[in-house]
Amino acid sequence: MKQLKNEIFVCLDFESTGLDVENDRIIEVAIVKFTLNEILEEYTTLIDPEISIPQNSIDIHNISQEMTSGKPKIKEILPKILSFIEGYILMGHGINFDIDLLKNESNRNLLVFDTNKVKYIDTLRLARLYGKSQINSLKHLSKHFNIEFDGAHRALNDVYANIEVFKKLILNYSKAEEILTRLQKPILLKQMPLGKHKNRPFGEIPIEYLKWASSKDFDIDLSYSIRHEINKRKNILSFERASNPFSGL
Repeated sequence: MKQLKNEIFVCLDFESTGLDVENDRIIEVAIVKFTLNEILEEYTTLIDPEISIPQNSIDIHNISQEMTSGKPKIKEILPKILSFIEGYILMGHGINFDIDLLKNESNRNLLVFDTNKVKYIDTLRLARLYGKSQINSLKHLSKHFNIEFDGAHRALNDVYANIEVFKKLILNYSKAEEILTRLQKPILLKQMPLGKHKNRPFGEIPIEYLKWASSKDFDIDLSYSIRHEINKRKNILSFERASNPFSGL
């Protein structure tokens, strides 16, 4: 089993026309192959999505329709992307989104991208484990670790910031397999990361809201944290009833 310092990783980031992995399209890709000591190779390009880019997406990444006009179409560079990442551990911030985009583009273009064989590390989840940054966005983590971060939501800038954040978050690990094994298990969150109770400790959130949220399709960590808080309150209530001989009267 390789030591982390000898492992080769690939950091992957896409910008897209929106957040619907089924229907939105990739408009920019940045991929960097690296070790903890050096950058080995990089590839980045804008992509013609062949559909319109909504203004609300342009407001986030500042990539306009004119900027993608005349750029390669995804079908032209997809083989290069798949070849670039093959056999390496992928890394990214919220990387499931990027993997899903890549899987759907591969399916549309009749190329094989077997996600069951992909090993990946999500720095968003590593940041949750780290637990010392109140906000786990790439921008805030970069600020937390005093990492220079310029041009958020442009793919290559995000990748280089992500690599430096990654290095900070894995200081307590010696092998990649240790990280991969830990990330197979859910992580207990301290605060609600989204919705009307965003940034509130789970213990302060009304039980009715938690029960409603428990039926939603959230990621593994948030779903686990919601269920954990509900069960904790059930156990407290059961204990109080058992301790009070008059509770049934």
